[in-house]
Amino acid sequence: MKIIDLEPGDPRLEAELLPVLCELRPHLTPELFRDVYEQGHAQGLRFSAAYADDGSCVGAAGWRIVINTSSLKKLYVDDLVTRATARSGGVGHALIAHLERHARETGCHELNLDSGTHRTGAHRFYLRERFDIIAFHFTRELNRPGE
Repeated sequence: MKIIDLEPGDPRLEAELLPVLCELRPHLTPELFRDVYEQGHAQGLRFSAAYADDGSCVGAAGWRIVINTSSLKKLYVDDLVTRATARSGGVGHALIAHLERHARETGCHELNLDSGTHRTGAHRFYLRERFDIIAFHFTRELNRPGE
């Protein structure tokens, strides 16, 4: 398996990473994804893609380095998804290891993420990967995207 960090404008973002990302974020269109990455890149958003030996993209991670008062410096994972047909094959583990290397190399104190309460399979995976549940995440919806 090979993991590559993809920069804005890389054609693999839409052609290869986006179809995998859409398994987690089905609302994304190519246009919306371009807009999000263009604006998010300025805020530190990056994407990493995991490729199988046959060259197919089997995993995607969206992440950023965040500085705040609670963690000081952390690598926050916005998105972590393995293609459904490639699950339980080590893709998620490899992506987390890749992100942990980035976090350590940049002096982060934490690697963290949020996961929807309905994603119990993902929660089992994160616990196996030695993540701890340390907080509740609260949201107040203000308006729906596109309204």
